[in-house]
Amino acid sequence: MTRFSSLLASALILLLPVASAGAAAPEPAALFEAKTVADRDSTLTALEAAPTDPASAYAAGAGQFFTALEILAGGLHRHGFESPQSFILPLMRLPVPDNPNPEPLTYDDFRAILVAFRDRLEKSAATLGSVPADADIGMEVDLTRLGIDLNEDGQIAPDESAAAIMASLSRGGAPDPAAPALTFRFDRADGYWLQGYAEFLMAQADFWLAHDFRNAFDGSFHMLFPRARLPLQDTLVPPDGGMSGGMLSSEWRIADFISLVHLVNWPVVEPERRQAARRHLMEMIRLSREDWKAIRAETDNDREWLPGPLQKGASPLTGLEVGEEQVQAWHAALDMAEDLLEGRILLPHFRFADKGINMKRFFDEPKPFDLVLSITGPAIAPYLESGKILTSEEFDQIQRQFGGAGFFTFALWFN
Repeated sequence: MTRFSSLLASALILLLPVASAGAAAPEPAALFEAKTVADRDSTLTALEAAPTDPASAYAAGAGQFFTALEILAGGLHRHGFESPQSFILPLMRLPVPDNPNPEPLTYDDFRAILVAFRDRLEKSAATLGSVPADADIGMEVDLTRLGIDLNEDGQIAPDESAAAIMASLSRGGAPDPAAPALTFRFDRADGYWLQGYAEFLMAQADFWLAHDFRNAFDGSFHMLFPRARLPLQDTLVPPDGGMSGGMLSSEWRIADFISLVHLVNWPVVEPERRQAARRHLMEMIRLSREDWKAIRAETDNDREWLPGPLQKGASPLTGLEVGEEQVQAWHAALDMAEDLLEGRILLPHFRFADKGINMKRFFDEPKPFDLVLSITGPAIAPYLESGKILTSEEFDQIQRQFGGAGFFTFALWFN
């Protein structure tokens, strides 16, 4: 009996860690309400350790996506980034707070930030992709509580919330801590949506990383990091080193932007990344189709992030309502984008009436990327072919289906 009791006690001791780990597993939604980076990361680690639970994987994949944005924002803040508030540099529009004591930044440092950002997005896409298609997901998230640490102080403050950041991006300027409450019930379809955005951002990062853009960095990036000791800071940055307003309200930044355009003559150093950029865009298209397939299968109408035509009511996020005509037009746009990326149809160029650009070859057979010479013609000559060329009438026909809000407003939302 004594021996049996000892064995039983030993078995219970061995089982205790397993039982404790199970009891300590956090609710997935807790990830989106953390007020400190430490609490958020602790919850995320626990969710990542429960890959067989669809809700945990779903939340972990979303958490990895937002921490990828945090990696980028933190790197920018560390070096005194000042946003140009310009659509021309989409990766550079995060409303990063001022840093009075920025660290010096080198070209290799900047590439390392992009690599870390891109690799975290890849992890997010893989985790979201592990969630079964038929998983029953219903995760309530208040965007005024979900946030990222923009200034690396370890806190997730109200003005760093997703709602405040989106309000800032839509109107320019600093995040608004009094942004209106936005609570959504995220379902399986929204997982495809977020995974698609991860692929989209990876495509942008991989395109940059495929090239050596050191000359552009050394010759113009002081307009983004005016106090990070870049090579021409002492020569070209005004004594106050600051920025008032957007890109077009600053003469010296306009001059530096012209320098940037001139210096976008980038040799290819990692051709596989340019090839990967096309694959990411193709995967984004596939995921968008999966997203709409899942949306169309929904029978509820409960605080939808992206509603379908049968889920009536204007979105509190965009103020727009989705109709069947927009969904049909979006699928036509996806088909068009896929045909372009696969080289089945060619992208037109104003210099060439009877030939178009094979975008599949542009990515898969990379040559140095020269922005000005691509616009004027010489740099895209190697990719010109005869064949079916996309016409402006075809695109205009799709655009008209989106009404006054316009195609690009819906495209940013639909992904």
